[in-house]
Amino acid sequence: MSLRVLVACEFSGVVREAFRKRGHDAWSCDLEPAMDGSQFHVQGDAKKVVCSDWDLVIVHPPCTYLAVSGARWWADRQTEQAEAAKFFMYFTHLCCRWAIENPIGAMSRLYRKPDQIIQPWQFGHGETKATCLWIHGLPPLQSTSVVPGREGRCWKESPGVVNGLTRQQRRSVTYQGIADAMAEQWGGLQ
Repeated sequence: MSLRVLVACEFSGVVREAFRKRGHDAWSCDLEPAMDGSQFHVQGDAKKVVCSDWDLVIVHPPCTYLAVSGARWWADRQTEQAEAAKFFMYFTHLCCRWAIENPIGAMSRLYRKPDQIIQPWQFGHGETKATCLWIHGLPPLQSTSVVPGREGRCWKESPGVVNGLTRQQRRSVTYQGIADAMAEQWGGLQ
């Protein structure tokens, strides 16, 4: 059975395309245009798009003011953090199945501990990047391909634009192995 899937706050299309390749009616939505130029992308406010009838919503809310990597600036950015947390929390009230992805950070304190913390090396990528998943109506993701060579990459990203993407954009792109696991494991639920 084909699911209607929204991948909110995704400009890359990696997760959207993983679901589309498996026959689902998957769409991405972001304030930025689709990196891949897809017609299955809505450029706009995810809170407006999410009001449609979706079977599954996967959200990648901006983490600039929520990630623990920026904790040293939290005291000076309380207003921004409150707005980011409010945006995150909006998606926890959806009636459909949902998953919210964010790095380790403030939401463990402001909302609740994540249901799962995954790493790229559990899904075929020899890198570390702890990623929290808060899920509703979904099982935890199961590792698909545990690999060695576990090296941090994100903090080594050079500043500036590389291949047309800013550092922040490059860091936000979902690893293909994780996207494939989401599509395979969550896309098969009825």
